Amino acid sequence: MATTYMTAEGLQKLKEELQFLEGTERPRVIAAIAEARDKGDLSENAEYDAAKEEQGHLESKIAMLKAKIMDARIIDESTIKTDEVQILTKVRVQNTKNGQEKVYQLVTEGEANIMEGKIAVTTPIAKGLMGKKVGETAQVQVPAGLIEFKIIEISR
Repeated sequence: MATTYMTAEGLQKLKEELQFLEGTERPRVIAAIAEARDKGDLSENAEYDAAKEEQGHLESKIAMLKAKIMDARIIDESTIKTDEVQILTKVRVQNTKNGQEKVYQLVTEGEANIMEGKIAVTTPIAKGLMGKKVGETAQVQVPAGLIEFKIIEISR
């Protein structure tokens, strides 16, 4: 698995999710398997099959989270500069076509939340804004077409 860069907050969220899956969901699934097994013939037991399948998905997700946590590298937020758009910066942009302004914070994929204005650095908008400075214009290809943003402000 590749190194994943994230904030300390993002790593904490992953750890909390892992703790929930291991401490709450795993015991629930194990109990469901045991209950289904007690109902008799396993060859024709749909509940047992469903519970075993759920267990497989759960264990896969737990393994993925553990690997992600193991490979995580924390980004030191104090080293983030605001002279150009980069991960963890907030950028206020203006759509040059309609004049509408938006503020985005560029974050890792695990921390993205569009309702909070946090977009993953892997999105087309973030990729188009990366490296730009205040006053520059970024052309971003999105599914709806080409959008041009003027960089108004960069902050942390």
